[in-house]
Amino acid sequence: MKLFDLTGKRALITGGTHGLGMAMAEGLAEAGAELVITGTTPEKMKAALAHYKNKGYGASGYLFDITDEILARERIKTIVEERGKIDILVNNAGIIKRELAVTMPVEDFRRVIEVDLVGAFIMSQIIGNLMIEQGGGKIINICSMMSELGRNSVSAYAAAKGGLKMLTRNLATEWARHNIQVNGIGPGYFATSQTAPIRVDGHPFNEFIINRTPSGRWGDPGDLAGTAIFLASDASKFVNGQIIYVDGGILATIGKPSNEA
Repeated sequence: MKLFDLTGKRALITGGTHGLGMAMAEGLAEAGAELVITGTTPEKMKAALAHYKNKGYGASGYLFDITDEILARERIKTIVEERGKIDILVNNAGIIKRELAVTMPVEDFRRVIEVDLVGAFIMSQIIGNLMIEQGGGKIINICSMMSELGRNSVSAYAAAKGGLKMLTRNLATEWARHNIQVNGIGPGYFATSQTAPIRVDGHPFNEFIINRTPSGRWGDPGDLAGTAIFLASDASKFVNGQIIYVDGGILATIGKPSNEA
């Protein structure tokens, strides 16, 4: 459908070398977008580009730390010179450090905030200015259910993702008049390589997630593709400052309903 067609568009996905970032990048590519992937690990970048090209997607990769403002500006300048204008930015890169607040080193807290929140601001500011010049664009921030909820041992991550939710709304407010839509996706619990050790039958957390989720399962990474396409396309041109939670219904309920009527 034309509303969802991304042919001729160029999407930059931070942290698009694996996991949920890769799943969303694949969705955008299936809708016709050219991919520009950023990362920090050469081995992962090489494998990711081979994966994308094996699927027939147009993809290029650039290695840099998004928290380094000077380097980020240099790399984005290079990307625009080599590839062309950026129509879609997906701020996906992020880290998590699980540690109780009473013992978490302050430097670890700061690092999570730097990557998950400040890095997204740096990328949005640089590319947002380019989008203002070119007359519009789409920015998608990858938030989290922790943008809304607290949980044991993730104070830094929740603080960063809560901040990213509000950054999304503020950028949308400032840039809407420039035909820039800034929205967010809040993934729930997904089946990835990172969650594999706790998704085995009998693991307490696996049972908790299945029983807490009305859909009764972990999300498949591909479940994020449709939302990413929607927010990147003309179908969402009057949607701005919103966070769409793709969580199987967790945030909608106080608990998974029983089978009883």
